[in-house]
Formats: sequence, structure tokens, C-alpha cells
Amino acid sequence: MNSLKKNTRFILDKSDVDAFLVTKSVNIAYLTGFPSEDAWFLISPKRLFYITDARYTLEVKKNLKSGIEIVEYSKSMFSTVLDLALQLKIKRLGFDEKHISVSSFQKLRKAMKRKVKLVSVGGLIEQLRMIKTGQEVRKIDKAIVLNLKCYQYLKRIIRPGMTEQEILVKLERYVKRHNAEFSFRPIIASGPNSCFPHARITTRKVRRGEPIVIDMGIDIDGYKSDLTRVFFLGKIPQSIGDVYRLVREAQRVAIQKIKPGVLISEVDQQARNFLKENKIDKFFVHSLGHGIGLEVHEVPVISLKNSSKLQEGMVFTVEPGVYFPGQFGIRVEDMVLVTSRGCKVLSK
Repeated sequence: MNSLKKNTRFILDKSDVDAFLVTKSVNIAYLTGFPSEDAWFLISPKRLFYITDARYTLEVKKNLKSGIEIVEYSKSMFSTVLDLALQLKIKRLGFDEKHISVSSFQKLRKAMKRKVKLVSVGGLIEQLRMIKTGQEVRKIDKAIVLNLKCYQYLKRIIRPGMTEQEILVKLERYVKRHNAEFSFRPIIASGPNSCFPHARITTRKVRRGEPIVIDMGIDIDGYKSDLTRVFFLGKIPQSIGDVYRLVREAQRVAIQKIKPGVLISEVDQQARNFLKENKIDKFFVHSLGHGIGLEVHEVPVISLKNSSKLQEGMVFTVEPGVYFPGQFGIRVEDMVLVTSRGCKVLSK
């Protein structure tokens, strides 16, 4: 069974509905292999429908996988879904309420005219996306390779007196020269700005003897990377160097914990316990990591609140960080793949 049939079968089996309507663009792209724009995807037991408008029909016909019927709507997306539902004799139509606006839901419900019951079923496609195929990992690897090249480039060109904004401009040019784009707007935070986990880039000039936290990611063919590194100009003050080494060690002990079957909460706890032993855990104010693939932030969330177990094929970040108000912050972020016996650090 090919992956499309396998995935759509999983969705229908798990949702207990006659058909399932996919409204989130990235989920449609995952299932169909084609970047979705202004489209919905209707899954029924025997037929699959890509619903779009005339602006995209020709491109979709050229690039969409075989076995998917293209439906061009004219009146509205909502009335077209009703027409298909009646044609297929659908009584229960599944959808994910997290991925449809209130306005669109109301219009869809009105269009159904009580002839079709809408059934909310959440997170099924995210469950599929959480376990990466070998092909997906290879695409992620490409993004990571360029991400690491960016950091080597920054290592060569950052000088005292440059502003955070100037560093961003040079980084943008480097990424564009490699025919790629950012997976999110980078964070470039120097000195006291680094104490903000999601600091905004400013015109502040970088100085010797202070950390520069740079958090950036690359998007290649839709798949993302997300890595954080800390740069120092000149001699590293011992107090900052000591904190950096503790954060790196917290990351290392957390990574050692990663293998299939381990509770995700225990991985976060491992890093947190180490920082607590060194009396800086209160400055660790976010979760340890997050899944990454077609989106920068996707399941699983690596946090104390997640009691699910690690599974082979998961790809996520491990990013302990500590932030001292008004002084500085340190965060180190790498990406790992859960393997059959442990994990592989993809961003060494």
C-alpha cells in the first residue's frame, strides 16, 4: 500500500467518520506531496478530492499525485463540499477544529443544511507527521547542512561594532545566494538582549566579551531546521563561560536519555535536574524542545507536561537555555532523530 493510501486509511479508521475534510495547508501538502494554497482535501474510503479554484487548476493537474481527483469550485468551497458529500452519501464528515476559522466553520455548517453531520476529530494527521520517513529525514538533513554553513559563515564575518541588524542583512544575503530561505525570522541577540528568549533584532552594536545568541533555521523543499549557537568576541568572561558549559552539559545528559519508550517528560526533567543541581534551573523558563519537519514547531512538544513516549522516527530539538534578567542568556539548540536504540544528533 503506498503512503497516500496508507495515511488516508489511517485517518478514516481512527476518526469513525464516512469522510474527512483536511483544511490545513501543511497537512494537505504532507498527504498529497504538493504545496497547498487555497485548497481543501476531501478523503473518502474510495476517492480523494483536491478542491481548489481556477487560479491553481493547471498547476495542480501538472504536479498532483495520481489517484487524486481535482475539483474546481466556482460558487464556493463550502457548497462544493456539500455537493461531494451528497454525491458520496456522506452522513458524518470529520474535520479538525484547530485548523479551521470560526467564520469558515460557520459557513461550512450552514452549507451542510443538516444533511451532513460535522464531527470534530483532532490531531490525526499530526500523529502521522510526527514519525518521519527516511525521505523526510534526508530533506531535513539538507536544511541542517546549510544551517551549519551559515554559522560557519557568521563565525568568519562577525566583528565588534557590527549591529545585530547588520548581521541579519549579511546572513540574509548568504542564505539567498544558496537558493534557500529562512524557516522563521532569526533571533540575533547580543549582550543583555540575549536574556530575552525571543529577542527582537535591534541596532545594538555587538561588543567584545559578551555573548551573541543566534537562533535561525533554513527551509529547503518545505522541510525546516532550527539551531541555536552562541558566539563570543574576544576573551570569554569566566562567569559566562561557566554558564555556557553547564547549558551544554544539560543538553548532553538530556540527549543521553533519548530512546524509544522513554517518557518525553523524563527527557525534559533530565536537563532540568542537572541545572537544578547547579542552582540555575529557575532561569530555564521554557520547554526543552519541539518537533520539527514541515513546520518549525510541531508535535511532539518536549516538556514536563508531555507524558507520551518517544518513538523511533521522531525528529525534535533539544534546546536548554538559561536567562539572567538584565545580564545575558545562553541557549544551545540541536536537532535529534530517535533511532531504534537511542538517538542520532543530526546537527553535529
